[in-house]
Amino acid sequence: MQKRTLGKGGLEVSTLGFGCMGISVGYGPAASRQEGLAIIRAAVDAGVTFFDTAEGYGPFVNEELVGDALGPVRDQVMIATKFGLTFDRGKQPGLNSRPAHIREVADASLRRLKIERIDLFYQHRVDPNVPIEEVAGAVKDLIREGKVKHFGLSEAGVQTIRRAHAVQPVTALQSEYSLWWRAPERDVLPVLEELGIGFVPFSPLGRGFLTGKIDDKTTFDSTDTRNVVPRFTPENRTANLAFVEWLIAFAVRKKATPAQIALAWLLTQKPWIVPIPGTTKRHRLEENLGAAAIQLTADDLREIDHAASQIEVHGARYPEHLQKMVGR
Repeated sequence: MQKRTLGKGGLEVSTLGFGCMGISVGYGPAASRQEGLAIIRAAVDAGVTFFDTAEGYGPFVNEELVGDALGPVRDQVMIATKFGLTFDRGKQPGLNSRPAHIREVADASLRRLKIERIDLFYQHRVDPNVPIEEVAGAVKDLIREGKVKHFGLSEAGVQTIRRAHAVQPVTALQSEYSLWWRAPERDVLPVLEELGIGFVPFSPLGRGFLTGKIDDKTTFDSTDTRNVVPRFTPENRTANLAFVEWLIAFAVRKKATPAQIALAWLLTQKPWIVPIPGTTKRHRLEENLGAAAIQLTADDLREIDHAASQIEVHGARYPEHLQKMVGR
């Protein structure tokens, strides 16, 4: 697989990464340990070198799984994880990016992942109670000590990105970006380009909607987070199907799948964008990685942009309590 570089610090990774969250949480019942190990190792065999996890995925169990899966190939891969949350049983995760807590999380993540250095350490969400300069300074100390290689932010606003970058260069921003959510194009992408920061889109397939496998009659498991996402109410799914139907028809003409077109479109936007689709199924992994070989022409891109501009996406991408935690 081709490689791309995130940030000016030279973090070289595969053109498509692998988001590990869904193996453990978020999209229905967790995969078994053996299924999780198998899909991560299949991604390695297919050329993926960039794997994304977090202490919050489970919590904790996803990091342990990733550590076990990637241990035999540690020198071939880059592992990203995250800090900045707290977990009280029965409650929604809270925020905590105090420097002492960041250090505790780093040490715990290193143990769970069974590694000596975290390749990319993201702040999971901006903590309004801790100045971002203190956060960046804490990660800078960890980098100096050799426990962390690169600093990242997730779902941060442009002023936070600038302030953090002034203290410790930010290697990558991870935020949602897809044909279904293009808000980063307005303010975020220009700032990343100016500062030389890479971009790692999560949910590049619109939480599965852009695959064409979900419609207004689809039912989700009770543990699936899409049950509380406004964009996934039956009425909003009905309204949003118009664009997916167009995408399916376009993909047929390109001898590809809708998912492949959605990922290929992301890859054409900037050479420093590395999407991290996730899956628990081998055939979906192969399908996703096939997107890297698809060539979209300038005419194709204009047609996609025109179609997307004609269709309004209905529904917010987060419930209200989570929406407040992004873009700070």
